[in-house]
Amino acid sequence: MGSLGPTELILILLVLVLLFGAKKLPDTAKALGQSLRMFKKETGKLSDEDSDDVVRAKAEPVAAAQLPPAGPSVEERLRSLEEENRRLKESQAPVSAQAQNERNPG
Repeated sequence: MGSLGPTELILILLVLVLLFGAKKLPDTAKALGQSLRMFKKETGKLSDEDSDDVVRAKAEPVAAAQLPPAGPSVEERLRSLEEENRRLKESQAPVSAQAQNERNPG
């Protein structure tokens, strides 16, 4: 797609004059320019707000209320797991001995 030549520009200008009329064309161009300026200003504000939010989020420290409640210490948890493991082994020992007796009746 090439650039617009003088013939194409004249044709576009003619269509605009026919659509809007010669009297309304300057007003329409002025309104379009103001709309573009407002649009650029608002998009600039949005990008500034986004960058401010990122900086603000990085600067805020983590509050203590956001941390999960402290659970048992590692040693306590390990002790409870070892005790549970010992109980499971004790409860399975009679079952496995009984199963061996049933397989070997004599």
